[in-house]
Amino acid sequence: PEPIVLPRTSQALFLVQRVRDEAHRFAVTYHRGLRQRRSVQSALDAIPGVGPKRKKALLRKFGSVKAVREADVDEIAATVGFTRSLAERVKEQV
Repeated sequence: PEPIVLPRTSQALFLVQRVRDEAHRFAVTYHRGLRQRRSVQSALDAIPGVGPKRKKALLRKFGSVKAVREADVDEIAATVGFTRSLAERVKEQV
C-alpha cells in the first residue's frame, strides 16, 4: 500500500492527527489505571491468609485499599471469606 500524503494545512490531516492523539490518550489512561490497580493490590499481598480471592472480595466491597484501611474490623469481618481474626490481621497490616 502506498502512503497517502496530505498537505500540512489539510483539514483531513488535522482530523487524522486528532483521532491518533485521542486513541493514544485513551490507551495511556487505561494503562495507567491498570498499573495503579496492580500497585494498590500489592499492599494486600503481604498479609498472610489473604490470597487473590480474598483480595478481590475486599476490593469489590470497599473499592480501594484506602477504604479498607479506614474500615473497622467488624466491616472487614463481614466480608465473605473473612473471620474476625483475619480481619484484625488485615486491619493491623494495611
